[in-house]
Parts: sequence; structure tokens; C-alpha cells
Amino acid sequence: MDQIESVEYNGFETTNGTDHGWKKVVYPKRNRKQKPSDQTTTKTAANGTSGASSNGGDNVFRSLEEKAEDRHRRILAAKKAADDSDDSDPARSKRRSNGYGDEGYGFDDSDGEKENSKAEVAKKPKVKKEKKPKVTLAEAADKIDASNLEAFLLEASESYASQPEIQLMRFADYFGRALSGVSSSHFPWVKTFKESPLSKLIDIPLSHIPEAVCKTSADWINQRPIEALGKFVLWALDCILADLAVQQGSAKGGKKGAQQHATSKSQVAIFVTVAMVLRRKPDALTNVLPTLRENPKYQGQDKLPVIVWMMAQASQGDITVGLYCWAHNLLPVVSSKSYNPQSRDLILQLVERILSNPKARTILVNGAVRKGERLIPPPSFEILMRLTFPASSARVKATERFEAIYPLLKEVSLAGVPGSKAMKQVTQQIFTSALKAAGEGNAGLAKEAAAVTIWAITQNVDCCKHWENLYNENLEASVTVLKKLIDEWKERSVKLSPADTLTLNRTMKSLRLKNEEALEGGANGARLSLYKDADKSCKVISGKLSSGSGVIKGVAIVAVLAAAGAAALSANPEAITELKEQVESWDLNRFTESVMTAFKN
Repeated sequence: MDQIESVEYNGFETTNGTDHGWKKVVYPKRNRKQKPSDQTTTKTAANGTSGASSNGGDNVFRSLEEKAEDRHRRILAAKKAADDSDDSDPARSKRRSNGYGDEGYGFDDSDGEKENSKAEVAKKPKVKKEKKPKVTLAEAADKIDASNLEAFLLEASESYASQPEIQLMRFADYFGRALSGVSSSHFPWVKTFKESPLSKLIDIPLSHIPEAVCKTSADWINQRPIEALGKFVLWALDCILADLAVQQGSAKGGKKGAQQHATSKSQVAIFVTVAMVLRRKPDALTNVLPTLRENPKYQGQDKLPVIVWMMAQASQGDITVGLYCWAHNLLPVVSSKSYNPQSRDLILQLVERILSNPKARTILVNGAVRKGERLIPPPSFEILMRLTFPASSARVKATERFEAIYPLLKEVSLAGVPGSKAMKQVTQQIFTSALKAAGEGNAGLAKEAAAVTIWAITQNVDCCKHWENLYNENLEASVTVLKKLIDEWKERSVKLSPADTLTLNRTMKSLRLKNEEALEGGANGARLSLYKDADKSCKVISGKLSSGSGVIKGVAIVAVLAAAGAAALSANPEAITELKEQVESWDLNRFTESVMTAFKN
């Protein structure tokens, strides 16, 4: 064999002979650091043994390669035999086919043996759990024993005497167990609430509960504090909305937690218990209305059917509570663009059902103020008025339904004790919003708003002073109100007391002064025309007040004469003469002052 010649190249020592792919790493830097004598010795030794080393190394490596190839052939043969055996014995796992163990070139099949042992172990058969028989709500409810329920509630009340919230949870637990056999297929509440009218929803699910059970529950609920009942209502609503989110396929992050929360009690049991609470204690819902208005998680069209259902349950117990909830929470969202016609229809169904009660007018008008709060506050009345009298281009199908319910709701909105402090505040709020609406260019709305404005003036003469302050800012609306007042003078004037007549007369004089100032100040264009129309109307009303004041003056004189007595007046003949002069001059203001002077003297 030829001598192999070594050549140093980039840190590797290569050979020109047959090297079978082997290379020897050398370190040029280390060689440079060696002494010259060492380098000479190294080169000599290398030259002297290069041939032998090459031949010997070639034989050694060749032998190793042959052994490796032999092992590789045996590995392939073993793999093929294992594959053939798999066809006849599926339980055996496949052997490793890489041919290399963890150390050197040894063959390692320990993993394969472990897999074989696992596959050979037979799987244990699963024991199937017995499923509870599914029953309908009516079937499950029929099995509830009222006496057993009464005993359970008595024990819960005694065990948790100072914890009414836990008592109510135990109440829900009882029905949860009693109705646990009712599956979602027998109580598909989401589908039912979406597709059914309110007339059907209102009886779900209590129509299936025995009357004795309802009565026992109602008597027990009546003894619970209203604060605890309010918390229970919110808890029940949270459970219902959580189940709604699950059924609607909400996001995974919220779905898991919601499902755990919702499945803690039977859904049908939650509906049953919260319906009982709301019917027996409707105020439990009024206490949480602010939370329902302000918390976003209770808002949205998908949650509306549940909210309306709860208000309908409360209205079954007290229609004033139902209207209060409707006016404070539902009416404000009707005009929102985010609510579709279906939502508007559902909201209208609730108030229409409330007003369909044969005694609705008597109950609602007499109870217009409930616990110091109005059933329909002034802001809600303004919304109602605008929904009933929209622009002609903005009319929708629901407009006719609002027109049908408006008269009774208006009567409830304006009901109250005339002259009371609370009523004066209400009339001023209504006056301000109505005066503004009267000048928006909507003929139908302007006519109704003007009528409401005049009503406020006749109820509270303080509105006249308020009118003077708002006059220039609401000139167009004021013209509409003045013309409306002239058209309805016969009807409105009889409701004016002598003091009201004096106040209104002073207001007309004040408005005329404002008109004169504007006309002299160079008002032009449309405002000039409005000021002229307003001034003309003010003069007409002032004339009517003066022509109609004769009767008032005569009545006032008689009253003063009777009160002062003939002796007092005979002692002051100058006062009598002054009174006669004032009557003849029809100056009601000076007349009143003279009467008071005569009375004092």
C-alpha cells in the first residue's frame, strides 16, 4: 500500500491516500509554540513512521467499518422480523429501528419491550352510571309536598335565624332537589323566552306549581327582610344570565366559570323561586333597579326578555311597582337606537298588560306617588311625550301603540296634590322640558307640549316667573304657548284663582316689555316676526285678564268688607272712596293694594 502523505490545511490533517472519510484534527497554533528542537524531532518521527501508521490505521478503521456494517445488517434483519411478527401478534409493540443504543453502537430495545407490556394489559371495562329518569316540570312539581316544604323552611329559619340570605339559599336548594329531574329539553327557557309573547311568559313556570306549594312559599317569603330578598333576586338573575351566556356559546374564558355558576342549582328551580319572591314582595325588585340600570352586565337586548319577565312577575303582585319599573328602567331605552323593533314590542307588551287591568286607572292615578317617588318621573314623561308625538317622517309601527297608552300615562304623570312642595318641583321640571319641546318645529309635539306648559302654569304660578327668565331663549316656543293659551282661554281661565290671575297679568306685562326692548333694539328677520306675534298675543291675554277681573274684584271687595266689618270701613271713609275708584279703573294691582291698606287701617 502506498505511503499516505499528510497535508496540513486549516487545522485539519488530510491524506492523499484512501482515508475512508477520516480526518485528524491538528492545532497549528500549538505547533508554532513548540521549540525548534521539538519540531524537528516531531517531523522526523512523523516521516519515519508515516507509512506504517497509514497502513495500520487503514486496517484498523476498515475493520471497524466492516463490524458496523455487519451490525447494521443484523439490525435491519431484526426489524424486518419484528414487522412480520406484528401482523400475527398485534399486542407486540414495534421494535426500535434506528439501530443505535444510548452507548456506542449497541442495539437497545428496552422501550419496545415496555410498550409491548403496556399493550398486552387488557383495558378494564367502564362502569356506566345509572341516569336519573327525565320528567316534565308538571310531573316533578306534583311530587312536592306542601307540608314537607313547610317543615323544611321552618327548620331552615331556626337554624339560620340571623342569616336570612342563607335561609333563601336553602329555599332555592329545596326546589333545586325537588325539580332536579327536569332536564333542559323539558324546560327550554331560552327558546321559549325568545319566541313567546309576554302573555305566555308571565305564567312560566309557576303555572305548573301546585297552589298549596305557592301559598306555603309566599307566606314564608313574606316574613323575610326586603334587603335579603333584593340580594336573592340579583343572585337569581346572575344565575339565569350565566346560563344564557353558556347556551348562546359565549367565549371560552367566561363560559367555563359561567357554567360552574349556573349549574349549581336547577335552572327551573331558580325561575320558580325568584317568581315567587317577586310576586309576594315586588319591592325586592324596585330596590335593585339602580343596579340594573347602571351595571352593564344587566343591559343588552339578549338580556331584555329576562328583565321584562321579572318586571312582569312583580306587576302580578302590584301594578304600581310594575309601572314604576317600566318607567324608570325600560322606557328610557325604547328611544335608543341600539334596541330593535322586537325589543320595543316586548317593552310595550309589559305596559299594555299593566294598563289592561280593569282597575288600572284608579290604582295608578291614586298611587302616582309611591313612597315619595313618582311612578313616572318628569324625565320619563318627556320621553313618553316625544315617542307619542314624533315627526311625521319618524313614525313607526309602535307610534300608534304609544298614542293609545299616552292619555292614561299622562294622567298618572301629572297627578299629585296641587300646591304641595313636591308638586311644585314636579311642575317646574315639566314646564321647562315642555316649553323647550314646544319650539322644536314639530307641529304635533309643539301642540301637546304647549298644552302641558299651560297646565304647569295653572298648577304652579311660580312657573310664570320661570317663563320670564326663559322667554328670549325659547321665543318660538313662547309664541306657540301664548297662541294656545288664547285658543283655550275659556277652559283655562276658570282654573285661575285671583292670585293666579294677578301673577299671570304681571307676567304678560313683563313679556311685553321684553318684546318692546327687542323691537326697539333692532331685532330682524325671523325673530322680528316672532317678537311681533308674541307681543300681539300678550296684549290679547292682558285684555282678557282685565275684562274678566271685574267679577274677581267684586268678590274680593265683598270678602274684604265682610272681614273688616262695617265699623272698620266707616272709620276710614277715604279707603272706601279709593276702593270705588280702583273698581272703576279696573287696575287690579292697585285695587289689591288698596284693599290691604283698608283692612290694615
